[in-house]
Order: sequence, then structure tokens, then C-alpha cells
Amino acid sequence: MMTEEMMKQMPHMMMNGASHMMSKPLTTGAMMAGAGFAAGKGLLGGAILRNPLTLLAVGAAGGIAAGFLLFKYQKEIVDGLSKVSGMGKDFALHQKENLADLMAEAEEKIEGVPAAAPADTATPAA
Repeated sequence: MMTEEMMKQMPHMMMNGASHMMSKPLTTGAMMAGAGFAAGKGLLGGAILRNPLTLLAVGAAGGIAAGFLLFKYQKEIVDGLSKVSGMGKDFALHQKENLADLMAEAEEKIEGVPAAAPADTATPAA
């Protein structure tokens, strides 16, 4: 049996759960895809899904539109991809350096030699 206090808190608890669920990108994307599918089906009446010729025509029109946008924004796309590629290379080099440092520490611990302090953190003698 639910008490009156529990009944009063129920809407508040349900809203918190829904807002927490909507903060996840996968849930948001799934809801957007479902809404888009429902809107498209309602607007087109399911004609595209039933007739192969209209499906082909819509696919060709979408391909032409995508090709035009790729051609129009070609420089921006190439600049963005080269920037992302450079960031990926930097990330890989950084991880490689971190792994080399960790391996050096592990080898020193295995040998029983204490790890040496980095040269840039040493204080100069006065």
C-alpha cells in the first residue's frame, strides 16, 4: 500500500528519472530517430516505403543533395578532417610517450633501483 506521502512524491520522482534518462546521448538519439520516422511516415503516407520507384527517386534526390553539399563545402570538410587527423596523431604520440614512461618505471621497480626524479623538477643548488 502506498501512503499519501509516497503518492505526493511520485510525480517528482518520475520527472527526475525521465530527465536523467534524457541526459544519455543514446536515448536522445533514439527518441529523435523515432520522432523523425513517425513524422516522415505521417507526411508521406507510407508511399515511399511501398513503391520502389519513389524510393529510388527519393534516394537519388538525396544523393544529389549530399553531393552538392560535399562539393560546396569541400574546403571546410578537408580542413576539418586534416585537423582531426592531426589531433589523432598528437594523441597517439602522447600515449606512446606515456606508455614508454610507465614501462621505464616498471623496469626500474623490477630491478630494485629507485626511480630517478625528472631533470626539470630538480632544484638548482644555491
